[in-house]
Amino acid sequence: MSKAWVANTATYLRHNKVASLWIVILAAIWLIALFAPLVATHEPLKQSADLLQPPSASHWMGTDEFGRDLFSRIVYGGRISLSVGIIAVAIAVLVGSTLGLLSGYVGGLIDTAIMRFIDGLMAFPSIILAILIMAVLGPSLVNLMIAVGISAVPWYARTVRGSTLQVKQTQYVESSQAVGAGTLRIIWRHILPNVAAPIIVLGTLGMATSILAIAGLSFLGLGARPPSPEWGAMLSSARTYMGRASWYATFPGVAIMISVLAMNIIGDALRDILDPRLRGSIGVGQR
Repeated sequence: MSKAWVANTATYLRHNKVASLWIVILAAIWLIALFAPLVATHEPLKQSADLLQPPSASHWMGTDEFGRDLFSRIVYGGRISLSVGIIAVAIAVLVGSTLGLLSGYVGGLIDTAIMRFIDGLMAFPSIILAILIMAVLGPSLVNLMIAVGISAVPWYARTVRGSTLQVKQTQYVESSQAVGAGTLRIIWRHILPNVAAPIIVLGTLGMATSILAIAGLSFLGLGARPPSPEWGAMLSSARTYMGRASWYATFPGVAIMISVLAMNIIGDALRDILDPRLRGSIGVGQR
């Protein structure tokens, strides 16, 4: 990480107060999830006689149909949604980037075979593809990570392939080929570092998409299983009580909304910072 990049980032954040604010908000969400046992006021799975109680001094966000404290469940639910989202994105980045690098650099029949496979995956909407994978693997958090990760692979593969096709035409790559450097060495030492920026940006934005997909699949009963305090599963349970316990669905929904919004805004900021075509505008305070 160069000093110039750090200076550009500091200048950008100093002028873009919105991005700075949402970075603080996202950091707070991560810290709350990380230190959930210290933040939560109750055990997330502990039932009580206070069924569907509205927000109060004893239950800051009310209770659910089993008398469980919603605030504590949302705090612990952040651990599940965020950690599953990270692993799902890691799967998508690892598989998609590998396929994109091989396809873009090697070319030929390998490029054709990989791209036709990617085209086949892209024929399905991401959420439908994830549901199909879950139908085969069965509902569980591990399978949820795999399903969401695989459904996002085409976007990473396509993006990395396009960037690789540009980078491999540069003089330093051609020079490495001329002196006999191996394919893996060229990809690892010269191409990957120069296509990392779009991967980072896409991964940040992909976190938002993954959180939504995870919540959606859990809402449909294909993800976290009761009594796990996952945001999407909590929304699914709250459907029955919308009329008389509006807080039950509101707070998990707000948690999802804030997390996704923060990821999207930070992803846009990273794009502005890392995209060479936009670096000239960094620091002018325009968004």
